[in-house]
Amino acid sequence: MANIRVLLVDDHDLIRYGLRRLLEDQSGIEVVDEANSGEQAMEKARSLRPDVILMDINMPGIGGFEATSRLTRTLPECKIIVLTVHSEGPLPKRILEAGAVGYLTKGCPVEEMVQAIQKVNAGQRYIAPTIAQQLALSMLPGEESIIDVLSQRELQVLIMISRGMRTNAISEKLNLSPKTVSTYRKRLHDKLNVSNDVEMMHLAIKHGLLEEEESKPQL
Repeated sequence: MANIRVLLVDDHDLIRYGLRRLLEDQSGIEVVDEANSGEQAMEKARSLRPDVILMDINMPGIGGFEATSRLTRTLPECKIIVLTVHSEGPLPKRILEAGAVGYLTKGCPVEEMVQAIQKVNAGQRYIAPTIAQQLALSMLPGEESIIDVLSQRELQVLIMISRGMRTNAISEKLNLSPKTVSTYRKRLHDKLNVSNDVEMMHLAIKHGLLEEEESKPQL
C-alpha cells in the first residue's frame, strides 16, 4: 500500500520541524514538503497533490482559513486537517464549513494525529473529542454568537483586519478592490456594533478568532 503523502503548513519553523520528525517515524506516512503560508500551501498543493494537508490557521497573508476554502474548491481530493491552538469559539465550526475534514489542537498526542491522517485519507472525518463536544454544545438552543451572523468572506476580512493588515494588503490577498474591502469593513462595524477596528479586534480576541499577540499592525 502506498504511503499517505502529507503537506505540512505552519509559519513556525520549529513546529514544522517537530511535526516532520514525528510523522517521519510513522509507518505509512510520507511528508512530501512544507509551507509557511496559505499562499505557499496553495502553490505546493497544486504541484505536489498531497493526500492530506496539515493546516495551521493563523499565518501571514491569506492565512489558513482562506487557503482551506480555496483548496477545497480547487483541489477537493486533498484532504485538509486543521492543526491549531484554537479549540474554542466559532472558528472550529466555520473552518469545517469552509471544507476542512479534520480538526486537531496542537496539544494532541502523535497517535491521535496519525489516526486523523489515516481516517481522512480513507474518506472519513476526524474531529478531536474536545472540539466535537464544543460543536455539539454550540448547536443547542441559546444565544447566537455574533460571529455566526457573518458570512465566510466577512469572517475572513474580520480576521485579517484584526491582525493589523492594511486595506491594500487585504485587497491584494483576497483579490478584491480596496473599495470592496472598505465596504466589508463598514459592514462589519455595523453588524458587530463597533465604531472602529480596535473594538473589532478586541471582539475577535474575545470570540477566539485570534490570539492577542497576533493583533499587531502589518506593513
